[in-house]
Amino acid sequence: MADFDPWDPAFLADPYPAYAELRAKGRVRYFEATNQWLVPHHADVSALLRDRRLGRTYQHRFTHEDFGRTAPPAEHEPFHTLNDHGMLDLEPPDHTRIRRLVSKAFTPRTVERLKPYVRKLAGELVDALVEKGGGDLLTDVAEPLPVAVIAEMLGIPEADRAPLRPWSADICGMYELNPSQETAARAVRASVEFSAYLRELIAARREEPGDDLISGLIAAHDEGDRLTEQEMISTAVLLLNAGHEATVNATVNGWWALFGNEDQLAALRADHSLVPSAVEELMRYDTPLQLFERWVLDEIEIDGTVLPRGAEIAMLFGSANHDPEVFAAPEKLDLTRKDNPHISFSAGIHYCIGAPLARLELAASMTALLEKAPTLRPTAPPSRKPNFVIRGLEGLDVTIA
Repeated sequence: MADFDPWDPAFLADPYPAYAELRAKGRVRYFEATNQWLVPHHADVSALLRDRRLGRTYQHRFTHEDFGRTAPPAEHEPFHTLNDHGMLDLEPPDHTRIRRLVSKAFTPRTVERLKPYVRKLAGELVDALVEKGGGDLLTDVAEPLPVAVIAEMLGIPEADRAPLRPWSADICGMYELNPSQETAARAVRASVEFSAYLRELIAARREEPGDDLISGLIAAHDEGDRLTEQEMISTAVLLLNAGHEATVNATVNGWWALFGNEDQLAALRADHSLVPSAVEELMRYDTPLQLFERWVLDEIEIDGTVLPRGAEIAMLFGSANHDPEVFAAPEKLDLTRKDNPHISFSAGIHYCIGAPLARLELAASMTALLEKAPTLRPTAPPSRKPNFVIRGLEGLDVTIA
């Protein structure tokens, strides 16, 4: 399929024209290279995210053999143990049990309490950028803000935070399509190291609890809510990875989109009250998570095509967010867009639990940059990461002139 090539640099630079061709060809298309069924339309993606005939895993109902699949290589076991015990890759009742415990840390009241800390940190990071006269927006602002926030929530000491981002990047490499052996080896190594660190941290929190999420999970377990140590470790890793990957990429993707749409950037600089709608529109316009997968647990039909049990569906979030059936002039960046039901945070039982926190962080960094660096501009076109599923930039060099 020439119009969809997730390894082609030209496609990675701008996949949205290819998505338009894909949508024009129908509601579901088989992609032989990954043995997946591509679903590009907003209505179908939105419905399938809520369809309980699909699952993030099948192992709660079937063995690999029952499902017609091959078990992962034994050498990948540390990654799969870590990944498969996190709530993103679990189905009820385990998903329900863990999400109920974790959701207590992401209530509107909790997020509201975090506002002063998030805004203060965003301001300090931007102050440092301004003092230097510029720098890399990715490493100076976009990365440190959400990493610090989620590490603070988890109770990871500041002195221990340097490896968190590299560990996360290596683990998330396994979510790309057909990851290489080298990518898998890095993910396994990071899984082993991150898990070992968290075991030590959990042991320390058992001895000396703090006012943090890991201590809260330990307390919940002690009070009778079943949560194994592996589930605690996997939950902590998931929250760190999901708690900053999308926010980091949405920040740099968003600012690069603004720099390419000078009228919209000028409007935003003139009216900072547009920040909330700008955050939503930038998440839609260049979606940080382009694809989300589901297994077919019970046979389904899409537009006359029967997908049997054992098939894998790739729901194209980036395409759904540019569907003209839902979004007027979808290729146009419109920071005043009112009707914006983007699905960048997913939907259904796996809807992003940290979406309110991500919105807070994105708004805080954007507001700080608008207020403190009103002349911010890029110094050169950025390089895009050679990834498809998690879409981002290698960096974004800016100056304040």
